[in-house]
Amino acid sequence: MNFDLNYVESIELDGVDFADYPDFSDAYISYAEYKGKEMTVEQLDELNDVDGFVYDCVMNDLF
Repeated sequence: MNFDLNYVESIELDGVDFADYPDFSDAYISYAEYKGKEMTVEQLDELNDVDGFVYDCVMNDLF
């Protein structure tokens, strides 16, 4: 499934470890909504695989 990332909202992150700064390679999205509907585990897995998206979310959340 291809996501239009503009419609992903209410993102919750887990695995953010400051000892892993600046990579945050263990961080992942544990909850999100797409077009107002809760994403399934399968959709979250795909979203977490979108190159650089989780990292961008972490940076936006922290700074």
